[in-house]
This record gives sequence, C-alpha cells and structure tokens, in this order.
Amino acid sequence: MSLRHLTPIEARVLATLMEKARTVPDTYPLSLNGVVTGCNQKTSREPVMNVAEREAQEALDDLRTLGLVREAGGGRVARFEHNFQRGVGVPEQSSVLLGLLMLRGPQTAGELRINSDRWYRFADISSVEGFLDELRERSEEKGGPLVVRLPRAPGTREDRWAHLLSGPVNESAISPTSTGLGAAASATSLAERISVLEAEVSELKQMVARLYSELGVTPAPQSHATNEDHTETN
Repeated sequence: MSLRHLTPIEARVLATLMEKARTVPDTYPLSLNGVVTGCNQKTSREPVMNVAEREAQEALDDLRTLGLVREAGGGRVARFEHNFQRGVGVPEQSSVLLGLLMLRGPQTAGELRINSDRWYRFADISSVEGFLDELRERSEEKGGPLVVRLPRAPGTREDRWAHLLSGPVNESAISPTSTGLGAAASATSLAERISVLEAEVSELKQMVARLYSELGVTPAPQSHATNEDHTETN
C-alpha cells in the first residue's frame, strides 16, 4: 500500500500508539492525554519532542484518514489505537522495527534487537537483518522501500538503518556528531553490542546443554589450568 509521507509529529503519534499497545496493554487504547504524554517522553525518544495537545489531535485525525489509526468507542473519553500493520501491509516483525525506528531514530540491527525486547523477541541479529532487508527491497507494487541502510559513519563499526515513512533521510542531519549524543552514544552502542554477544553466548550454552541431554552424554568437567598443581609438584 502506498501512503503519503508522514510528518514528524504524525510519525511520533503513530509510533507511540504502537509502543504502548505492546508495553502497557492495560491502559491501551490511549486517550488524547496519554498520546501526548507518550509522545513527549524524555527516554527512549530521538529526538525528544514537545507535542502540544492540539498538534496530537490533528495528527490523530490525519492518521485516521490514512487508515493508520482508529478511534476505539465505548467510553466517555475518546481513545485511539493504531492500525499500522494492516494499514501499511507488513508482518508483525517489520511493524516492530519500523515503530522503533520512528521512535528512536536510526539504529543498528543489534540496537534494534535489544530495543525490541518488550515489543517482540527476535531470535538473533540475523533475523532482524532479514526483515530489514525485506523492508529495503519492498517492491514498488507494494509501495516501495520502507527503510534505508545508512552509510557507515566515521568511527563506527556497524551500519545504521532509518525508516522512510517520513520521506528521504537527510543523512548529514542524523550523523552521530550532530545528534548531541557524542561519546556517550558510542559507549552506549558498545555496551549494547556486548549485551547482544553475551545473550548469544548464553543461547549457545543452552543449546549445547540440550544436545548433551538429548544424546545422554555427560559433559566432561572443565579442567582449570593447573598452575598450582605444577607448583605443588615442583
């Protein structure tokens, strides 16, 4: 399905609804006040915004026209829910990745896997990359690509991805040096990559243990270096 480009506020409102549907289902659908509060969070948002109630309502009205948001009835206070997956025509996993990119800005596949933990659990980074590649190679009949792989920034080791729901990406405006995150962002990215690697090592250990169990084999005890034994012998 081909859609017009979303404004930054429309993208933030839509992604906020997508996030809250998964992270706080007890208070979802959201009231207008809940939408505004979610849009203006200081954490897990890039950039941080200050969306006024009037702006959020206008965005909700326009998103309803596009078929991306629905008003949920049954109460005195109007509440809103997203219709992103059906409205755009993407599977659940792709919807999660696009929602995170709209909320948090360009991210690496590793960062997306970590940040998606409360939304959807991807098996590994390769799974994330597979869905990103599908979104990048989306045919024109379906509306064209929805993400772009950004050129690797100086001093970084991984490519970042950005969504195209708001139109072509201004790469110079989102470089690490211009986001204001500086060295702290690099440190955070490194810590997140380490966390991903640790999680994958843990998964591999569990897999090996399961194989030992299925084969009825007892793993050989690990032999700790016997420098002390050699010392005692000598």
